[in-house]
Amino acid sequence: MPRVGPAKNSIPLTRTALMRRFNESFPPFYSQFVSSEIQVQNLRLAYALYQTRRAVVQMQDERGKTVVCLAYRNRPSLLSDLFGVLTAFNLSLHGIHLYGQIYSPHLVFIRLTVSRDGHSLSSQAKLNLERAIHECLAGVFPVHETLALEFDLKASLKDVQVSFYFDPVFHLPTLLVDVDNQLGVFYRVMRALAQEDLTVVNLNLMFRRNRARFIFYLLGPDSTLTMPEFLRQKLALNIQKRLQGDPV
Repeated sequence: MPRVGPAKNSIPLTRTALMRRFNESFPPFYSQFVSSEIQVQNLRLAYALYQTRRAVVQMQDERGKTVVCLAYRNRPSLLSDLFGVLTAFNLSLHGIHLYGQIYSPHLVFIRLTVSRDGHSLSSQAKLNLERAIHECLAGVFPVHETLALEFDLKASLKDVQVSFYFDPVFHLPTLLVDVDNQLGVFYRVMRALAQEDLTVVNLNLMFRRNRARFIFYLLGPDSTLTMPEFLRQKLALNIQKRLQGDPV
């Protein structure tokens, strides 16, 4: 876990120096395109993570919806676990911001805006959701088995288009998934990535009519920053097959 406070017997860092050191673990575009307010919030979450040594989950209501903030060590299964819980709780997603570090300790900071039946979550629902997130990340809550009782997770998703490329601006492997917005689609897409050992460090999610477009900025297997062309194409094909219900 990163030391985000001054070491014993050392000269305390200014907040600017502390922020600069913290930002060095993110992709280059992080400090350019992420507001200073969000950067400070993520630094505070990192400190809370350092103190508790467990996932930090915070929730608050905004404009009739609930904002869920999560800070944790990044890993390929993280989004699969998180979106599995959201799906199991029958929550609607209205927006997501995800900021992951590309260097050790590979922390990730996620901000989700969710609702249930168009309203913010009740106090009890928030407590249940927080507990479920912790249990799922700890491997206690079998979210895949739970969802398999409600959804056919092997059924083909409609009109799936998957492509892989290396982004010349952000200098990261990038995956584009375009698919019909249907029940369980978020979990299915996140699980397909996790099964290929891909770690998400940034995510753009767009809705257009009944379509959902995911743009994932990734670390490759073993947290690599680069990926050869043949591997990118193989991974894209594997993910497309998984989403179409074909065995890989």
